[in-house]
Amino acid sequence: MRRVEVESYNYQWPAMFEKEATKLRAVFGNELVAIHHIGSTSVIGLAAKPVIDIMPVVRVIEQVDFYNGEMEEIGYEAKGENGIPGRRYFQKGGENRTHHVHVFEEGIRHVERHLAFRDYLRKHPNAAKEYSDLKRELAKRYPSDMESYIIGKNHLVLTLEEAAVKWYQEVK
Repeated sequence: MRRVEVESYNYQWPAMFEKEATKLRAVFGNELVAIHHIGSTSVIGLAAKPVIDIMPVVRVIEQVDFYNGEMEEIGYEAKGENGIPGRRYFQKGGENRTHHVHVFEEGIRHVERHLAFRDYLRKHPNAAKEYSDLKRELAKRYPSDMESYIIGKNHLVLTLEEAAVKWYQEVK
């Protein structure tokens, strides 16, 4: 059973992303277009589950399947699309996850959605605080119920995401 643990921002998270990104660059090589630190650990000051979310962007998503063995060699479990068509998802650390890798093909809307959400929270501290406070409250309320934690933050995430995508398209 995964525990719901939300921590204060850790200034080591960007270095943890960079260390893992170096490994992923070696795995995906020329297939890789870009690699981004996303999710709550990518926003300075935001409370988060201590799991680094990484988004490699590749030329052709189906090619990623050929790298599953190499991903396993560096500690990842391949989960396929895992509920999001057009994504390849990997997780590291089993029940005590340390990293999530969300691979998308360049040009797909999910890339913009993730970058918009991250950048919006970076530029809108009140929204980041509201999100941070909710995550802390839900983690206290549901310390051993990840599903309820996720459901509890869903409405705010969708609201913030809608505002973020609109904002992102305006500032691009």
